[in-house]
Amino acid sequence: MAVTVHHVCSHLSSFHPVRTRLTTRPVSRKFGANSVRCDGSIETQRVTVKNGNDSLDICRVLNGMWQTSGGWGRIDRNDAVEAMLRYADAGLSTFDMADHLRKLSSRPFQCVLTEDNRTVLVKNGKDSLDICRIVNGMWQTSGGWGRIVPDDAVDAMLRYADAGFTTFDMADIYGPAEDLYGIFINRVRRERPPEFLDKVRGLTKWVPPPVKMTSKFVGESINVSRKRMDVAALDMLQFHWWDYSNPGYLDALKHLTDLKEEGKIKTVALTNFDTERLQIILENEIPVVSNQVQHSIVDMRPQQKMAELCQLTGVKLITYGTVMGGLLSEKFLDTNIAIPFSAPPLNTPSLQKYKRMVDAWGGWSLFQTLLRTLKTVATKHGVSIPTVAVKYILDQPAVAGSMVGVRLGLSEHINDSNAVFSLVLDEDDVNSIQEVLKKGKDLLRVIGDCGDEYRRA
Repeated sequence: MAVTVHHVCSHLSSFHPVRTRLTTRPVSRKFGANSVRCDGSIETQRVTVKNGNDSLDICRVLNGMWQTSGGWGRIDRNDAVEAMLRYADAGLSTFDMADHLRKLSSRPFQCVLTEDNRTVLVKNGKDSLDICRIVNGMWQTSGGWGRIVPDDAVDAMLRYADAGFTTFDMADIYGPAEDLYGIFINRVRRERPPEFLDKVRGLTKWVPPPVKMTSKFVGESINVSRKRMDVAALDMLQFHWWDYSNPGYLDALKHLTDLKEEGKIKTVALTNFDTERLQIILENEIPVVSNQVQHSIVDMRPQQKMAELCQLTGVKLITYGTVMGGLLSEKFLDTNIAIPFSAPPLNTPSLQKYKRMVDAWGGWSLFQTLLRTLKTVATKHGVSIPTVAVKYILDQPAVAGSMVGVRLGLSEHINDSNAVFSLVLDEDDVNSIQEVLKKGKDLLRVIGDCGDEYRRA
């Protein structure tokens, strides 16, 4: 009798069906003094496994339930149980599972929107953090976007916070970003009431070199960020790792979890991890609450694999590149960059980066079609193209918040960001956008999963 047996491997990409042939002849072997028997039944579909007085008859083809643990699609419990009954009714009555296969889907993750829809509470067990759904991204303080004057930058941070945009995202590698936050948070302590301070959130990242991840090294590295930001505990530490062939990322995350237990970090999160590694991290019971990934109307990769696992486990997405460094704006509408001086210069690292994404997706002509479609939607609602672009991503499954870069002291987008919270995209709006997206290339195939753009030559 030929059947298909699924050999479970450690990674999803190694999961392949293999054809094999079952033998119907009973097998009896002696191992020392114990007599262990495996007797095929008359119908050969079942077998009895015996050891002395202990015995169990099982179906020779087992229903493996690893795929209920996440990564293969959303499991509806009622539908799953109905399917199990159908298997049993057909004679396939033996089910294989494990205690750890339920952990991914039973973690107490929650993401709760507040009444005004401006903030979101992300929870993992006893860990929780409420953040503004529009996050002030501080990559632009690292150089390449214009000279940053510290006093002007901190004044601008206060204006954003006063307007309700109280969540700031930075990294240890973003030049003076953490130092600016330290100055800012001290001004908040001096110049604003205590209840205002309670609303401010500083999310930072740690991007370590590929050295051995010892407890001492991890702790010292995090202490640098705590000192620069002038906080006793980091609100969120988002961890990045360059090389998956080096398994040290698991060691680092376990040490970060220890630091969280010590009170030096409130929540542990990830940045630019792919779906496969996120599942491995969760299987190792590391309590991450979010993964920061590149996600825009052009780059919808997170919705193809990542969001599915996030919905199963409760991990949330914080997105960056949502307005593509400013490409998704009226500024670039009806322009032809092939003609010298006929379009705004791509004179910042973010504009150059996301122009490459446009090229990979479908080119400048298709991008213009997208901008015109977004402009039609924006005009209908009395908002701007960036507002529509951010709202579209915030409405996607598993997205808790979206990053909008801030050029502190150089320009502001408070009014556009405020408009996001009152904007409601209707079915016609969404359909018109999706019609354009269908014409673009599948970036998952072109680039790979989330974060692969940083790991492929």
